[in-house]
Amino acid sequence: MLDDLTSGFNTSVNLSLEKQYNEMMGFTQEEVEWLMAETGVDPALITVDMSLYYNGYLFHAEGENRLYNPSMMLYFFGRILRDGKITLASIIDPNLKTDYGRLKRLVQTEKSRDTLIQIVKEGSIVSRIIEKFSMDMMFNDDYFISLLFYMGLITIKEPYLARVRLGIPNYSIETVYWEYIRRLTEESSPQMTVDTHLLNEAIEAMALEGDVHRYIDYVSQNAFSRLSDKDLKHFDEKYIKVMLLSYLFMSEIYVAMSEYETGMGYTDVFLQRHPQLPQVKYEWVLEFKYLKTDEEHHLPKAQKEAADQLQRYITAYRLQGRPDLKTAIVVFIGKNKYVITES
Repeated sequence: MLDDLTSGFNTSVNLSLEKQYNEMMGFTQEEVEWLMAETGVDPALITVDMSLYYNGYLFHAEGENRLYNPSMMLYFFGRILRDGKITLASIIDPNLKTDYGRLKRLVQTEKSRDTLIQIVKEGSIVSRIIEKFSMDMMFNDDYFISLLFYMGLITIKEPYLARVRLGIPNYSIETVYWEYIRRLTEESSPQMTVDTHLLNEAIEAMALEGDVHRYIDYVSQNAFSRLSDKDLKHFDEKYIKVMLLSYLFMSEIYVAMSEYETGMGYTDVFLQRHPQLPQVKYEWVLEFKYLKTDEEHHLPKAQKEAADQLQRYITAYRLQGRPDLKTAIVVFIGKNKYVITES
């Protein structure tokens, strides 16, 4: 941007994306372990998967090591040192919530909004990374995606021909997107309101009673059925999943994981018991299908397909032997109807 606005700045050299500097921007696994030893963080206190929450950054497609976010790690370790334990508040830095405002300011066009929703739904996007920014091209798709990259909201996943595939780096950043999608949807549909008391009760019923119906009914009645025409164009299985995850995260009862790898495929949603809440009785694997209103006659086929998928997942090594694991197939028909099959 400075290059475009001021003369002379085009003589600068951008080193940020060069392979040898990949590890300057974050902590390697070895550096995280050194930092724990240096500051006195007791490894026995670490009951969360730090890699899931804080790792994943890569700044060159051929970079040797993925990196932990330094700000996230310092916040996490700082809270442990002050509190003497991990608490719910110590896992995700509340300053990340300010990224919602930054995202909102970035999304100035319908095209950039659709691009953002695509990233959340698909988990990745293929693009070039732009090094020089021009003010009159700021809302071009590649420029918008590159801004997300430089802000740390997406990172390099792998090379893709002459471009790269970029994706969300970790669970902490994923929650920023869920928050954005939820608020954006509510703002575009003024009739949509969240009764946090009823929402929490519905999620607690999943955790303590093994009842998924109350949660699905809450989101169906209070969110899906009130979507605006603008949001309806995105309505499919993946958009349903993103919306459900965004409301689940509000309670912090579960570590809600999208596309969890079981060893025999990827679940739509795996709700893992939060490590700080051992009193949660039930974990869940949820599989979603979506049929348009005029496709309701395909319901048995959709249920059979989902049941076959679930059977593969729960017998895979990553989910096998979890006695408190419950499963549910939820087939949404249009935006006002759904059918649940539990096991």
